[in-house]
Amino acid sequence: MRTLDRITIDPAVMGGKACVRGMRVTVGTIVGLLAAGRSAAEILDAYPYLEREDIDQALAYAAWRLEEHEVPLSIP
Repeated sequence: MRTLDRITIDPAVMGGKACVRGMRVTVGTIVGLLAAGRSAAEILDAYPYLEREDIDQALAYAAWRLEEHEVPLSIP
């Protein structure tokens, strides 16, 4: 897996949610905008301080997090 060096988690920023480069733009916001049908170009127009790589890493981070799941252990 590539390095997700643009995704930061800081309890002092957005309550510790995964953000882009320490800014107050969460991975969830970016993924939500894409899910709502916004294009990367539209997101970059709305958030001019973001870069295309920020969007790519937000998607990669979200996909990685979705692959993780807990498996309950059965105790006899």
